[in-house]
Formats: sequence, structure tokens, C-alpha cells
Amino acid sequence: MMKEMTETRPIATNRALDLICMGRVAVDFYAEQIHSPLEEAQSFSRYLGGCAGNISVGTSRLGLQSAMFSCIGTDDMGVFLRKQLQREGVDTTLLRSTPDHLTGLVVLGVSPPDRFPLIFYRENCADMQIRPEDADPLFIRRAKALQITGTGLSTESMYKATKQAVRVAKKEGCAVIIDIDYRPVLWGLTERGDGESRFVASASVTHVLQPFLSDLDLIIGTEE
Repeated sequence: MMKEMTETRPIATNRALDLICMGRVAVDFYAEQIHSPLEEAQSFSRYLGGCAGNISVGTSRLGLQSAMFSCIGTDDMGVFLRKQLQREGVDTTLLRSTPDHLTGLVVLGVSPPDRFPLIFYRENCADMQIRPEDADPLFIRRAKALQITGTGLSTESMYKATKQAVRVAKKEGCAVIIDIDYRPVLWGLTERGDGESRFVASASVTHVLQPFLSDLDLIIGTEE
């Protein structure tokens, strides 16, 4: 079958926004007891998390103009995320609040130098509720680049939303970047409590990602 061609314009560089980050934004709870198993942790510190959320904040701290494109719940954790993004100077115009889904949470341990056990609480969570119609061409044309994530392709509804956002971005002259953000548990490839596994070979995941390759200008997270 011939691949559907995406209408494209030359990448623009003279725009107000440097980057729109689309996808996972959640609340991370890190155990304060270093090297403690999660079942023995007594207290946690709260942070903004999720790969797209982290990239939006990181680029803003580096002096770029970034925007968050996602969904949060109307719960207290969603309010925290919106306020935290705004405190960091991230544009939240495309951060939609939904009353029907809870904000995603992650509980993590800290065991240096290389172990960070974690459990995702993301069952049908808010940041997986982005809709195709949320990809506003008038806003996207203000940006130099759109960043998407591999996790954003792991469900049918998010696949459609991401595909539409990429279509709009290419039409409006935005570069498209993907963070592979490969979390096997979020693709249903491991048990729900196994958030620590970072790689499980999967032909089905490869099959989902491949159609996007020709529309990408940059791929990051390739070590995963």
C-alpha cells in the first residue's frame, strides 16, 4: 500500500514559539528515603514529570519559548501541573483540562547510581485524552517545532490525535521531533507493576512507529 503523503512547507525559523511539546505530563512522587524499596518508603516529594512535560520545562529553563500540548484532570494534581508549568514560563494555551479523567501519577524510588524503581498510575489518564481537533493550526503555526512521543502512539485515539498534529505541523512549516519515550509497560508488554523495564523487543511497536519516520526531522531517545 502506498504511504499517504503529508503536505509540507519549508521549516520556518522566525516564529514566536520555539517548541510545542505534545504528550505525557504527569505528577512524579519520589521517595525521600534513598535506596528504600517502594514498599518501605515513608515520605515522598512531588515534582512535575512526564517526558513531554519535562522537555517543555527544560527548554524553557534554557531560554527557549516552549508550550505544553496535552490534557490534565480537573483534580488537584492537574491544577498543580498547570501552575508549575506556568511558573516555569511554559505556555499552557493547549493544555486542556478534562473533568472525566484523572491526572497521571508515577511513584518512584531512588537507588543510585542507576536504579529508579517506579510504578505508573495511568489507567486511561488525562494526558492520553488529546483529540485530533485539539491540534489548533492557528497556534501551531506560531511554533518552529512540534515534539511528539512514542507513548502518544500507544493507543488508537492518541495515534489519531498525534497523526493529526503532525499533519498540521508539516503543513504549517514546523519541524517535527519524536522522543521515543519507550516504556514497555505503557504498551501493555509487561505486567502493570513493572515500570522499571526499559526495553522489550516488539514488532508491533515498530510497526506503529515506522509510518511516522518520513515526517520526522529529529529522533531522540534512540538508546531505548
